[in-house]
Amino acid sequence: MAIKQTIWDLDQKVALKPSINITEKELEDLIDSDINFLSEDWLVIGRQVRTKHGGIIDLLCLNSSGNPVIVELKRNMTPREVTAQALDYASWAKKLNAENIAEIHSLHSPDKSLNDAFKSRFGVELSEDYDDKDIQIVIVGTEMDGSTERIISFLQEYGIEINVLFFNLFEHDGKRLLSRAWMFEPDQVSKTSESSKVPWNGEYYFSYGDEEQRAWEDASKYGFVSGGGGPWYSNTMQMLAVGDRIWVNIPRTGYVGVGTVKDVAKPAQETIIQTEEGPRSFYDLNLHANYNKNTLPGNEEFVILVDWQKQVPLSEAVREYGFFGNQNTVCKPKTDKWNFTVNRLKEIWDIDK
Repeated sequence: MAIKQTIWDLDQKVALKPSINITEKELEDLIDSDINFLSEDWLVIGRQVRTKHGGIIDLLCLNSSGNPVIVELKRNMTPREVTAQALDYASWAKKLNAENIAEIHSLHSPDKSLNDAFKSRFGVELSEDYDDKDIQIVIVGTEMDGSTERIISFLQEYGIEINVLFFNLFEHDGKRLLSRAWMFEPDQVSKTSESSKVPWNGEYYFSYGDEEQRAWEDASKYGFVSGGGGPWYSNTMQMLAVGDRIWVNIPRTGYVGVGTVKDVAKPAQETIIQTEEGPRSFYDLNLHANYNKNTLPGNEEFVILVDWQKQVPLSEAVREYGFFGNQNTVCKPKTDKWNFTVNRLKEIWDIDK
């Protein structure tokens, strides 16, 4: 698949002249200064990162799910050797723990903690559950040979999230213009990787976070879960339907409950809760937190009504090594780690099905 990019000046009806007046370091400087040139879903945490095998990663990033992204910049060509090199780097990055990632970031940005940088970039805190992360590989170059294309396609079929981002430079009126094009749509690469993982067990994960905005004692008492503060937090809640079962985890605390969805996500101001005194509007309840009340449009709290099968107080939250954790409010994990987490919770809480 040869990808050729051309930019035309519609007024003068001529194609812009390609430019080669850029070094790999200049391109790296450009991307490091504003990673949005490549992706709005990445945070740069390291540059020229040396692996323990002696290799040097051009750019190491995290995506909004907290997964590492290895970015290799190759201006003139993207040969097979670059693909092999990136896979070697990925095998090293796969073994990094939270402390390793924080240390790499501190060398790149000593004036800001990794947690602060992640929250500033994505609006959420970085999960402490860092084990078993998926690795993304992105090779940035101007062209690619057919053999490399076949290798990358083959790796994708077996669950490796690898992609190529082509860029070209053009000159026009004394200015240099940068264009880009993905070899494969990023969403399609993720779907291909997911299809190679273990089958989904039918159980949903729910992250009930931010103790300043919501309280578990309210959710446990009145039968609900909630999320809000922006679309990133609330959009994933829309995937839940009546009858779905959720396992609720409070970040840095542990799993506190499992239950079945009784009603789909609705804005808190439109939610009615059945109490012993009769139906009550959500914000009329005796709540112990704010739940984004009186917030700006778009940041509203969304509520999902739940029929609890098991819930425990915070003092009895279950948190064990190897448990699954995720940045998203809701997700449907397809990993051995999630299967282990659900089966272990079933044992602890004596749940048969």
